[in-house]
Parts: sequence; structure tokens; C-alpha cells
Amino acid sequence: MILDEIAAKTRERIEKRKQEIAPETIKAQAEKIAEKEKKQGGFTFPFEQALKKNGISFICEVKKASPSKGVIAEDFPYLAIAKEYEAAGASALSVLTEPYYFMGNDTYLKEIANQVQIPVLRKDFTVDEYMIYEAKVLGASAVLLICAILSDEELKRYAKIAQELGLSALVEAHTEEEVQRALNSKARIIGVNNRDLKTFTVDIHTSERLRRQVPQDIVYVSESGIKTPEDIRRLRENGTDAVLIGETFMRSEDKKTALRWLAGEVE
Repeated sequence: MILDEIAAKTRERIEKRKQEIAPETIKAQAEKIAEKEKKQGGFTFPFEQALKKNGISFICEVKKASPSKGVIAEDFPYLAIAKEYEAAGASALSVLTEPYYFMGNDTYLKEIANQVQIPVLRKDFTVDEYMIYEAKVLGASAVLLICAILSDEELKRYAKIAQELGLSALVEAHTEEEVQRALNSKARIIGVNNRDLKTFTVDIHTSERLRRQVPQDIVYVSESGIKTPEDIRRLRENGTDAVLIGETFMRSEDKKTALRWLAGEVE
């Protein structure tokens, strides 16, 4: 399965990274930032708060490529894209940092987080607590925890580390069983990916169907395959709090108009 392959490659990548910056060093850097935030008034968890506002919140993705679609954006002015999303009214951003399959880069996240006012999710395949400390140092407001590649113990431990650093955790599920595991981990934000990770087929009925399994007080996010105002309407009626959209926006030359069109504000 492609997800297992990506997770294995990520583990390799992080082991190399630990040779460059020792785990205790990155942890100390992250904790220093967190401590400073605590002294300045405490954690506000901006990513979670952004998704709780009235109506559907849009998490817009800065993504150059994907395993299923190959290169999506040959021209990739990532900072300009991020600023365009912000100007268009995005509630939050998702920035790919996985380099091999998505052509992401930590630099993209660091620079974007430094130059936009809205919260940023580090979109990567978290397989080691090292990556959570990295995310804090890079300026992220949230990390992604994918049920399919983490054990129950890892889900709980990583969510706790994120919480202690003032980071939100978007816990991603694909099935009823994974949603239950996310709930068991005390997830405050659950994302359902509409893409079947074995076949890569996409069906937004997945997040429509699994919505009833998630209590109303947990932020519910629908991810992948959202392409039309009708999709948004169905998800809104279903009680979805936020949508994470990448390819639809990345292929659009006018992201502001694309977002307004999806939101049903323009024909």
C-alpha cells in the first residue's frame, strides 16, 4: 500500500534528520517556543479555533505534487499561493513538507507560517514524535496524525505531545474503525479522508457516512475529492465543520474566485 511505503520512507528521512539535529536539541527548541507562548498568555490553539467558526471553514492546501496525480503545479510560487489563499478568505492553510511523493519542503512551511496571519497545518506523515517538535520549530499550528500508520499508543502519545506544545492534532481516519480509534485517542479534530488509500478512488459519501459517528463537539473535517459547490452544500447540510482542499485550488489560476465559487458566493 502506498501509505505504508510513504511512512517507511518518512522513517528513513527522520532517522537521517536526527543525525543532523539531535532529538534532544529539536525538543528543547520546541519547548522553549512553547514556554514563551505560555508566558505571553497561554496557548490559543488557533487552528482548532479557525475551524470552529460559523459555516464551513476552508483549509486550503499548498501542494506541488501527489502520488496519484503526479506534478500538479509546475510553477510553484508557494508564498504567493499562500498569500492568495489568505486574501481569498481561507480559514487555515495546509502545507506539504513530505519531499519524495509530494515534492514538499520544510522551508515552504517555515516561510509561509512566518508571512501569513492564519494558522498552518504541517501536512506530513507523522511517524515519530521528533516530527511534532519539528513542526513547532517550523511555525506550524497543527500536525497530522494518520490512524492507518499509527498504533493506538502512538496516537494518544503524539496527541498529548502536540497538546503540550500548543499544537492542534488533525487525526485522520478512513473507516468506521479508524474513526472509533480517533475518538478513543480523545481527538478534538477528526478528518475523514474521502480517498481510499488502497485504490486511490475518491468518494465524498465516505465523510458524509462517517459524520454520524462523531459527536457534535468534535471538529469534523472532510478531506479530498471536494470539487463543486454541490459537494460543499452536501457537506454543510451534513454538519461538516471544515473542508481540506488541495488539487481543486492548486489547478485554479484565480484561487480567490475558485474559493468564492465553491462557497456558493458566485455563479
